[in-house]
Amino acid sequence: MQYKAIIFDLDGTLIDSMQLWRQVDVEFLTKRGIDVPADLFDSIPGGNGFTQTALYFKERFGLDDSVESIMDEWTFMVEQHYSSDVILKEGVYELLQAIRKSDILMGLATSNSLHLARTVLQANGILSWFPALSTGDMQLRGKPYPDIFLNCARMLEVEPEACLAIEDTLTGVQAAKAAGMRTFAIFDEDSIPFWEQIKKVADLAFEDYTMLSGQVLQELGLI
Repeated sequence: MQYKAIIFDLDGTLIDSMQLWRQVDVEFLTKRGIDVPADLFDSIPGGNGFTQTALYFKERFGLDDSVESIMDEWTFMVEQHYSSDVILKEGVYELLQAIRKSDILMGLATSNSLHLARTVLQANGILSWFPALSTGDMQLRGKPYPDIFLNCARMLEVEPEACLAIEDTLTGVQAAKAAGMRTFAIFDEDSIPFWEQIKKVADLAFEDYTMLSGQVLQELGLI
């Protein structure tokens, strides 16, 4: 396969941020006097889009807040961290830099919002490297549906089959595979309960970027 693009997930794939989102969820409910259910993080529809997750919170907890105000509050709570102390995973910058020197296009397919995605990429000095940002607030069906990945491929003007996808979650891997993309999984601590399933669904799975990067560059024909 002659690849023309590589599409990355964001949270848990490029950046260490999954625990931050758990913290935000807890603070969001606690300030409203709502006990945090023991099954909260298992019951949130995994990989769902930003808008859909806000709707889930509104319906499950009977919130008077509008979906838009919930998203605005989450954005406010997370933005400071995304603009200052959420960093790229070890080995990510070097891999992106190597790809950037080639003709391979880079895109982002994330359940996060466009604003927060742009914020954290800008803070890490790599926003301009991604000509296509497909995000969870674009009225697309969330992962595991393929929409976010297919939309990113359309934005890049590349056929899905000519894209390599990198993901860390089960729903993300399922979404990329459903889009018809060869898919590599990268380990993230937040996905430990699903890692064995992830390895079965992904074409290849890697414990860290040291292992992933070499395979990616080889598949892209860059080494």
